[in-house]
Amino acid sequence: MAATTAQPMEGLPTGLGICSTVPEAFFLPELVFGGLVWILVASTRVDSANPLGWVMFVSVFCFCMTSLWMIMFMAGCHNNKSRWAAADFVYHAVAVLFYLSAAVPLSYITILHKTTKPFRIYQIDIAAVVFSYLAVLMYFLHAVLSSLRWKHF
Repeated sequence: MAATTAQPMEGLPTGLGICSTVPEAFFLPELVFGGLVWILVASTRVDSANPLGWVMFVSVFCFCMTSLWMIMFMAGCHNNKSRWAAADFVYHAVAVLFYLSAAVPLSYITILHKTTKPFRIYQIDIAAVVFSYLAVLMYFLHAVLSSLRWKHF
């Protein structure tokens, strides 16, 4: 039971400890919401004039990088704790900016094409917008909590 308790602020978690500590507990929701954005946007028709290419890039990039980042934390690759805490904050802050820069145009395109697309496609687009803003929220919370942890190093 002691192995699943939260790690102290002095260290960065490794192994399955990332599932029970904050901000690492946000890895899985980030992957789920980002993956849903990726799937939902990919399931609709992308027009050449739409900025949905950027949305796809952001969702795929953040999904892959978050997966890699989570695996590196699980493997215990972080030797210099303060640098890794800083890198964790920087990555998640950049991911917030990327996802926000993708969610706003996705919302705009969804509203713009409300009457020109079939209702089923419009519902998929609405779901993609909701999940993109949830991904922004998860990455933002992770970035804020990572910055607080970095401050303690």
